[in-house]
Amino acid sequence: MDMLNHPDLGKALTHSRSGLRDDHRRSLARFLFWVTGLSLMVFATLQLFSGYPWVSAVEVVFGTLAFVGVARINHSPHFERWVYGYLLTLFSFFIVIMLLPDASMAAFVWVLMMPVLAYLLLGRREGMILSVPFMLLGCIVYFIFLGGVPGLSTADFVIDFLNMVLCGSLMQVFMHMYEIRREEAEQRLIEVAQTDALTGLANRGNFQSTLIRTIAESERSNAAFALVMMDIDHFKVINDSHGHEAGDYVLQEIGQCLQERLRATDFVGRLGGEEFSLILRDVQPVAAYELIEELRQRIAARKMHLGGSDFSVTATFGMAQWPEDGRQADILFSVADQHLYRGKRAGRNQVATSFDPLTSQSNDAAAGGEG
Repeated sequence: MDMLNHPDLGKALTHSRSGLRDDHRRSLARFLFWVTGLSLMVFATLQLFSGYPWVSAVEVVFGTLAFVGVARINHSPHFERWVYGYLLTLFSFFIVIMLLPDASMAAFVWVLMMPVLAYLLLGRREGMILSVPFMLLGCIVYFIFLGGVPGLSTADFVIDFLNMVLCGSLMQVFMHMYEIRREEAEQRLIEVAQTDALTGLANRGNFQSTLIRTIAESERSNAAFALVMMDIDHFKVINDSHGHEAGDYVLQEIGQCLQERLRATDFVGRLGGEEFSLILRDVQPVAAYELIEELRQRIAARKMHLGGSDFSVTATFGMAQWPEDGRQADILFSVADQHLYRGKRAGRNQVATSFDPLTSQSNDAAAGGEG
């Protein structure tokens, strides 16, 4: 069996903190560093001519740091630290600019950018935690600023302040609602991308990703597991004789049967066509064989009803054991696949393994008797 490299979509999206994947967040951060660095250098020049040399010096320092970030952000293992450092510094800088004696009213527009940047780079929870305090602080500074504007009537003061509060609140709420809806849509995307539409089981990519994770966990804990390949016997005959509707019905019934019998720790997926695969975690070869043998009997005894008639199907299983039959996913798949076809050549409706289950069971019984 050809073992393809399937990305673990569920894991990737789970670790994504926002609507952007990690590489996209890095690209956005790099762009923001570029814009910030260039802008700070321009503003530093303007501040110098405006009589604020200390502000100009601060802007030059942080502009230089922004250019350093441009060079390092794509490959830095401390990306989250860069993001937090950037946002905390940027938001603090917005507040400082607003506090300047000759601050322009246009400077307060930057308050509305806070939730956008925080939510995009940090996600819903952390974006809210970071942006809300700065938004409140910005509104307070704006309140103080309006109080110092000469000739501003009480009505104009209230109107201007409420405009800022309303716009800021709406921006915060809109970004929060967007992130909630995005997370829900992302979860649906994960389910669709990882689920076989016909049976509701894991699809091929999901199963292979789970197998790779199971191997990594077993390497750490040294817990044995079994990989089982399963094929419905004479499935083509069912399709040819009764039509594809009957074939789909059989696949759904088999999928339900597999889910009913397996333990909560086990994992099952449909690889395609009439081929299924199972991962039996924390189980020794004999116990795995007994579980699959029972499953084979349940499938053979299951009565299916279609078009007013009853019929049954059988299945053949090929089993590989980790680590005895291999420690890598492609090797385990190959061994299980070989046993599967060996079982088919031997007459189907059986479980084929690397060991003789009868001999192993006899040895276990003898060992128990001696004890």
